[in-house]
Amino acid sequence: MEKETSFSHAESLALIESMINRATNRFNEDGFLYLLWGWVVFLCSVSEFILLQVHFKQHYLVWSLTWVAVIFQIFFLRKKRRKQTVRTYTDDIVKYVWLTFVIIMFLMAVVIGYIQGKEYYKLIDPLFLAIYGMPTFLSGVILRFKPLMAGGIGCWFLSVLCTIIPLEYQLLLVSAAMIIAWIIPGYLLRMKFRKANN
Repeated sequence: MEKETSFSHAESLALIESMINRATNRFNEDGFLYLLWGWVVFLCSVSEFILLQVHFKQHYLVWSLTWVAVIFQIFFLRKKRRKQTVRTYTDDIVKYVWLTFVIIMFLMAVVIGYIQGKEYYKLIDPLFLAIYGMPTFLSGVILRFKPLMAGGIGCWFLSVLCTIIPLEYQLLLVSAAMIIAWIIPGYLLRMKFRKANN
């Protein structure tokens, strides 16, 4: 007699439930990259603001720290992928949202790089804040995580505010954006991740 290999209805439901639990409990978004980039951009923008106040000519050099973060992120993501046992559709969507963000940031930097003098500085922070809001808001929608959605909306609000405040204070709005869009949601994501995976 052939051995019964088909699942019963209850076993099928249990298997589906365990797969869903693996995908949701794994809640891959532990907030680490939001915290990494939130703190890097926060420190760079505050440092550049201070350097501008003391009239340091090469104030922009503080942003070299972002290249260190990029290199670290590449190794971090490779290591994370090797350990990853379950990959969800949500992971893929979020990945492509942030890939789109990186491409847009690069293209925007190239395009506005052709603008010289004060006009460049007038545009860069409002535009970058507007762009920061896009992946933050969409990630919040995809992950069903309201603090990220609020952070994205906050970036857009600060982008508009940038256009009506003195140029020298725009970097402080970038710092504020990092707190509301990436740092606070990053810590909240970390708490959610730990709770889901305990």
